[in-house]
Amino acid sequence: MTHRCGRIALIGRPNVGKSTLLNAMVQAQVAITSHRPQTTRHTVLGVRTVPGAQLVFVDTPGLHRQVRRGLNRRINATAKRAVEEVDVVLLLLRADRWEEDDELAEQVALGAGVPVIVVINQVDRIVPRAKLLPWLATVNSRWQSEKAARVQRVMLVSAQTGEGLEDLVRALVAVMPEAEPQFEPDALTDRDERFFAAEYIREQLMRQLGDELPYATTVTIDQFTEEAGRRRVEATVWVERTSQKAIVIGAGGAQLKEIGTRARLKLQKLYGTPVHLGLWVKVKEDWADSEQALDSFGYR
Repeated sequence: MTHRCGRIALIGRPNVGKSTLLNAMVQAQVAITSHRPQTTRHTVLGVRTVPGAQLVFVDTPGLHRQVRRGLNRRINATAKRAVEEVDVVLLLLRADRWEEDDELAEQVALGAGVPVIVVINQVDRIVPRAKLLPWLATVNSRWQSEKAARVQRVMLVSAQTGEGLEDLVRALVAVMPEAEPQFEPDALTDRDERFFAAEYIREQLMRQLGDELPYATTVTIDQFTEEAGRRRVEATVWVERTSQKAIVIGAGGAQLKEIGTRARLKLQKLYGTPVHLGLWVKVKEDWADSEQALDSFGYR
C-alpha cells in the first residue's frame, strides 16, 4: 500500500491564525496562542498521522515588513527559511481582509518553488457567508496569472470551529509525495519539555499582560529537573528596562504570581506530574538589538 508523507509550511502575516490552525490540525496544543501579534517566534513542528499518510506541519512566525530591530529581522528570517525544505506551503489569509504584510507572505509562499494551497481562515466571523464573495473574487484574481500557477486551490476554513479542516487534510494528503513516515504514529511534535516550559510561560505573559507587555520580552529556562515524579523548573523573564520589570512583576508581585500559577497549571497538565515553577525577572538592556543576546536567547 502506498504511503504518503511530507512537510507543510504555514506561512502568513502575524495574527492570521497559523498557530491555532496548527493545533487544530494536530488535535493538541503544540504552539502557544494569544491575541498579541508575533506570538510565535520559533518554528514548531506538528505531526498528524492518518491512515496511509503522515503530515508534518511547520508553524512559522508571522512575516512583517516592520523590521526595525534585530529580533524582528531574525523572526522574519526564520519564517523565510522554513519554506526551503517543505513539500507544500499553506498561505494563510484572514477572511475578508488583505493587509500589506499579506503581500509579503504571498511573495514568500509563491517563491518557495512548491505547490501552494491558499487557506482563508476565520470564515466563521463572516455572517452571512455571502458577504465574503466579492472579497474572494478579488483575491482569487491574484492567482490567475502565470506567475501564480503554483496555487493549487483556495480553501475556506475556521481553525476555531473546525469547519473545513478535514477537507484540508484530504487535500494535503493528495499532494504529498510517496514516502515513509518521519515520526512514530503517536508523535505530535519534535519539541522537548524544556521548550514548552519557556513557551507556556511566555504565553501567559502575553495573555495576562496584553498590550502592557513590552514586545522585547523573552523567557529562558535556567533549571529543568525531574525528581521523584515531580518536575522543577526555574525560569527567567527578560526585559529591556527597569520600568518594564515593574510591569511584569506587578504590585506586590501579584502579576508575576498569577502568570506563574497559570503557567504551572498548564505545565502540570502537559507533563502529567506536579510542577514547581520558580520565576525571576531580569533586565538586559536592548537585548532585542544585540546579536550576542539574540544568540544566547535561542533566536538563531
